[in-house]
Formats: sequence, C-alpha cells, structure tokens
Amino acid sequence: MVGLKPSEVPPTTAVKFLGAGTAACFADLLTFPLDTAKVRLQIQGEKQATQAAQRPQYRGVLGTILTMVRTEGPHSPYNGLVAGLQRQMSFASIRIGLYDSVKQFYTPKGSDHSSITTRILAGCTTGAMAVSCAQPTDVVKVRFQASIHLGAGSNRKYSGTMDAYRTIAREEGLRGLWKGTFPNITRNAIVNCAEMVTYDIIKEKLLDYHLLTDNFPCHFISAFGAGFCATVVASPVDVVKTRYMNSPPGQYRSPLDCMLKMVAHEGPTAFYKGFTPSFLRLGTWNVVMFVTYEQLKRALMKVQILRESPF
Repeated sequence: MVGLKPSEVPPTTAVKFLGAGTAACFADLLTFPLDTAKVRLQIQGEKQATQAAQRPQYRGVLGTILTMVRTEGPHSPYNGLVAGLQRQMSFASIRIGLYDSVKQFYTPKGSDHSSITTRILAGCTTGAMAVSCAQPTDVVKVRFQASIHLGAGSNRKYSGTMDAYRTIAREEGLRGLWKGTFPNITRNAIVNCAEMVTYDIIKEKLLDYHLLTDNFPCHFISAFGAGFCATVVASPVDVVKTRYMNSPPGQYRSPLDCMLKMVAHEGPTAFYKGFTPSFLRLGTWNVVMFVTYEQLKRALMKVQILRESPF
C-alpha cells in the first residue's frame, strides 16, 4: 500500500475540481523549465526567418535551458510562471476536474461502463470548455516564455503578468487575448482525449485484470502512458498554436496560414520541433499531476468526511 487509502465515499465534483487545479499547479512548478524550453525550440526556425538580429541557438532540452540561464539569467526558464499557474487553476480544474461528471452525463442510463466514444466525447467537451475560459492566460504565458532578454539593455515589452494582459488588450484588442483559440481548442481536445482517455483506460484495465491495486504504481504507469500518447498526437497542433499565439499582428492570416508557411519554409519535420522537451514535460507533468491528484482527492474527502461527522 502506497499513499492514502481510497475513500469509501466517491469524491464530489467540488473535490475533483479543486484537486485537479491544485495538482496541476504543483506539476507546473516542477516542469515549467521544460515547457519553456519546448516553446523556445518550437519558435526557433521562425525567429531565424523573421528577425535579422542575432539570437541564441538552442540545441536539445538541457542545452536550451543552459543557454537561457547563461544568456538571460537563472530566472529565465520560469518566465511566465504566474500566468502558467493562473492557467492551470482555471484550465486543469475544468478539463480534468469535470471529466468524470461529463463522462457520466454522456453515458447512457443503465450502462455499467462508458464506451471509448463516450470518453473521447467527454475529453473533447471539457478540453474545449477549459480553453474557452483560460485562453488569455495561455496567450500571456506563451508570450513570456518566448520573449528573449539579452542583458540589462534589452527592452522588456511587459513589466509583469497583469501589465501583459493590459498591453495585449490595448494594442491588439480583446481579440488578442483570445488569439489562437481555435488551434488551442483543437490541440487541447486532442491532448485531453489522449491524456484522460488513455489514463482512464489503462488504469481501468490494470484494476480489472488485478495486475495492480488502486495506488501509486497503478497511477504512475497510467499517467506515463497518457503523457506519451498525448505528446505523439498533439505535437503538430502544439507547434502551430505556439507560433500563432506568439506572432506579431499580421504575420499570419490564420492558423492554417501559419501551418502552410511552416511546411513551405521548414518542411514537415517542423511539426515535431521540441518533441523531446514536449515528451519530457508532458510525461513528467502527467505523472506528477495524476499521482498528486489521486492523493489530493482522497485527502480532501477524508477532510470532508471528518467535518461532516457528528462528533
């Protein structure tokens, strides 16, 4: 037995909602440098094509992080962390915390198990709902992660997270805060399905065939599989989303235009730029998030039961 025992009472929607957001924030704190490295690698070819100024060249995950620390300071891998945590509290709470409730909503009455189609539909629904609410935080996060500050004389476009929201709204209109919503909905529908459905199915099969009990090893294996599947299917959309959201007004007419220009200038392999940091980040993030989430649900239910006990 590893970790807290499962509660006899199923976790409530509120417990799942709060637990998912908190677990996602904890996972972000540990994996944010990998996410920043992924963003830098994804936009690297674009920087070369659109800017004449000399920029650092990044090679690999560790090389990217070390280059950032050397040229921009030790804090640079955490650029955009505040917006990232804001994003997770709104985004993960919805797409992960509401997944079970939406899955049950789509499951026909009287059915003991949800079909794969029902699970995919639930993943797409909660993913789209989450993006609709959290898109401005994602735009600001990407802008901070993509910005390069070489020395004290480098101009900083945003003085802080709240200033970034105001500046984007002032210069690009409110639409600027929802820039890239369509590719982000597409990307997160795919990621959410890959993560939640894969985790759901692997965990269910491990328990049904009595290979593992409902504890840490089961959660770890299920989360690792979910992270790998999510990275493979979502990387192309993720690259387009990152470039489109980070682009100045007028550079791309639409996400489709961004995709076509990437293929024309850099070839189809551009869709998998930053794949290694994406997998390292998503794999690690999923393991930390799901393991923490499962334990938080149990801990929060114990607290709730204690509060409701008559003594």
